[in-house]
Amino acid sequence: MRNIFQQFFPAGLLFLVIVSLISGCTKEVEIDIPGFKEQLVIDGSIEPGMPPIVIISRSKDIYSPTNIEAFLSGFVTDAAVYVSDGTNEYQLTLLCSNDLPPGTEELVAGFLGVTPEQLAQLNICAYTSMNPAIWGQAGKTYHLRIEHEGKSYTGTTQILPPHALDSLWWQEENENPGYGFSYARLSDPTDVYDAYKWEVKRINVVDGKPIDGYYKPTFSPVFEDEFFDGKTFDFYYENPWTMGDQSIDSKQRGRYKAGDTVVVKFSKIDEGVYDFLYTKVAQALSSGNPFASSMNVKTNLQGGCLGVWAGYSPVYDTLVCQ
Repeated sequence: MRNIFQQFFPAGLLFLVIVSLISGCTKEVEIDIPGFKEQLVIDGSIEPGMPPIVIISRSKDIYSPTNIEAFLSGFVTDAAVYVSDGTNEYQLTLLCSNDLPPGTEELVAGFLGVTPEQLAQLNICAYTSMNPAIWGQAGKTYHLRIEHEGKSYTGTTQILPPHALDSLWWQEENENPGYGFSYARLSDPTDVYDAYKWEVKRINVVDGKPIDGYYKPTFSPVFEDEFFDGKTFDFYYENPWTMGDQSIDSKQRGRYKAGDTVVVKFSKIDEGVYDFLYTKVAQALSSGNPFASSMNVKTNLQGGCLGVWAGYSPVYDTLVCQ
């Protein structure tokens, strides 16, 4: 006997009914993408024995031009910028790289993290002060205040007491003779929040000058003591200067070679600075990965801007790879 359902609903008619039901349940989804809102981007830092440096720019729409003219036009040069040590407040002065006194280009380039050649091509403008009274001192808290177009932006950072590594060494890979990573031992203080940043530059002389012009952070340069508070442990880092160098063998990338002389800049940072740097790295790593969770970059600034006001307390150590 034929199934009663099949008797009254032939195959062709049944197919049309199913299609109609599916179509009737389909709803057009509209996604409201908010328009771009321009914000100030603040990149400020202060270290012991160094003047405060504050670079202010405007955030860019993803569809905006990415040429050099657009980059240079993004600098904000009409803000009033102040830094306070808790007792006295000082106004910073705008200084552009095109106006640097002769002979200071290499020093300024290294401080900004660019090469002298890049500095010569880009007219980078920053707010700073040549008054030693507001230069960084370990153990002090520094307050940043920026006034621009009727709005106020503020931030606070600390230059914490520096904390040195116990030891530093180079370890050659057994399967890769002549190349290896930098290793370090750290004793973390007990029962206090600690966070650190690792940067390096090689000072081997090539063609009459050091091979690296400034300190460069590693792939993931910051870490905190959530899981090792009060412990002594060993860790290692790669050589960031050769990570993407396609001109050398893949086994050499990210390694230091025998004979390299490396200066490690190991900085203590406060929690607000760590949160900014960590989320900035995490966002960069997740970009373009459809399976990664999105992450907003945190800031220690108030007033509706982006960026960071960062106090660094570095200890410098030299590693001879041998």
